[in-house]
Amino acid sequence: MLGLQLPTDPRWVNIVEKNIEEILTDHAYCEQKAASTAISLIVSFPEYTELVQEMVALVKEEISHFKMVHDKILERGWVMGRDRKDEYVIQITKFFPKGGSRTTQLVHRLLYAALIEARSCERFRLLSEALEDKELAEFYRKLMVSEANHYTMFLGFARQYGNRNEVDKKWKELLEFEAQLMKDLSKKETIHG
Repeated sequence: MLGLQLPTDPRWVNIVEKNIEEILTDHAYCEQKAASTAISLIVSFPEYTELVQEMVALVKEEISHFKMVHDKILERGWVMGRDRKDEYVIQITKFFPKGGSRTTQLVHRLLYAALIEARSCERFRLLSEALEDKELAEFYRKLMVSEANHYTMFLGFARQYGNRNEVDKKWKELLEFEAQLMKDLSKKETIHG
């Protein structure tokens, strides 16, 4: 369904379970960054009214997810740690060349967002199925549904605003690149790493 070419090694969940505090902190920042991405798309492409409307809704949803994750951290008696670089996102966003038309830039940003949401969805599914902490597993099952909707929304906008055949070709190439990148990841208690 998600189109990902290389699934996450299921042993990644074992890494996560050894440091739930770390994954929750990383997850909280991912939700913040997702809201920031939506705001950035509004600021950069205000003429795309339908996109702006959806991004406004997405900002609200992502910030509510941030609060939910932050509440989980507090419920467990922890304090959210500091942000750290997301090596996955840094590498992914180097794939397409910089520049090009505004439409090309928009399509590339939408494809990046779709991929990040797809990988998050896949990771949330793993957590929902394999975490021993059943309360946290259920929490991730609910979030997984949202991530799947975000993935399809971003990919749909990319196809709407770009040439469908070109967008599908770029999407396929991005998925192949991401699969190569994932071979070196899944070794840390982070949502993408």
